Amino acid sequence: MSVLLIEPFYGGSHKQLMDLLQEELQEDCVLCTLPAKKWHWKARTSALYFMQTVPTSSNYRFMPEHKLARLDKVIGVKRNGDAYQSEGLPGQQESRAVMKTSDAHPESGLCEPQPGLCTTQHEGLPSPAAAPVQAEAPQSTNPCQGEDKQRLTFNLSNILSGLDYQQRPLHIAWPHRWEHDKDPETFFKVLMKLKEQDLPFHVSVLGETFSEIPDIFSEAREVLGSSVLHWGYLPSKDDYFRALCTADVVISTAKHEFFGVAMIEAVHCGCYPLCPKALVYPEIFPAEYLYSTPEQLFKRLQNFCKRPDIVRRHLYKGETAGFSWAALGSKFRSLLAAEPREDL
Repeated sequence: MSVLLIEPFYGGSHKQLMDLLQEELQEDCVLCTLPAKKWHWKARTSALYFMQTVPTSSNYRFMPEHKLARLDKVIGVKRNGDAYQSEGLPGQQESRAVMKTSDAHPESGLCEPQPGLCTTQHEGLPSPAAAPVQAEAPQSTNPCQGEDKQRLTFNLSNILSGLDYQQRPLHIAWPHRWEHDKDPETFFKVLMKLKEQDLPFHVSVLGETFSEIPDIFSEAREVLGSSVLHWGYLPSKDDYFRALCTADVVISTAKHEFFGVAMIEAVHCGCYPLCPKALVYPEIFPAEYLYSTPEQLFKRLQNFCKRPDIVRRHLYKGETAGFSWAALGSKFRSLLAAEPREDL
């Protein structure tokens, strides 16, 4: 049996999970992806794209007979030996020809569907016959990055090394994508209010940037000034975890979140979490770590700025071990190896 992994937003924590599954299930795993851009469009239209490009195989199409019969009537699926081949799907023949090219390479974006190799990475949702392009690395298009980013990245350890641990200002981390659905506006308005009151704090703004960056980032960078310890994406995971390990508090202001890997990682690194009392967060974090309004978030941080020792002595009251691969690996394997059921 093959495992087919489909990821229309191949970046950040999504990429991290897909890469982990592909590595752990490498004996027979096919991965098909699209670049991590414009998630709202990917959510609406990527199914159409994958319908045309994912190679048909009975090895991973867990579909009971009654659904196959229905599919027969709708799109003309014909049974040919042990495999099902779809006809009448726009671009299906072209995509199959491209994917079966014997000398295709992974870096081309399309390749033969062999274990651990098939990764389709396209700029938008073109026809399958269009020339493939590679997924782009996060670009430093933000004027707030560039030289400042390099200068700040490991000034962090220099700044902190000369200060007694308990005397350092509160260090706040925001490890999210620089996009509107993570609500950076609320986060920075709270920090600017702390700044107006001359409360001491440091901030590390982490996470990936894309072609469109909310204006609040450039405004906040100027206002926060010397309070900034780090500003921008850290490609090295070790550097990223090192930054989190020096932070005291990790903040989420997200308006759209199904899980929140960045928050779990930060807590695992010793950060005190503050999350909205909404979305998935109440299912993961105890009530002590939730806030309902920006005013509540401000008051919590105001107290922590005055008494950073409160969070530095704090022991997290929730559990993170259950989210580790050691705990979940066997469950993923069991799920992906499940026999087909009538309700699938």
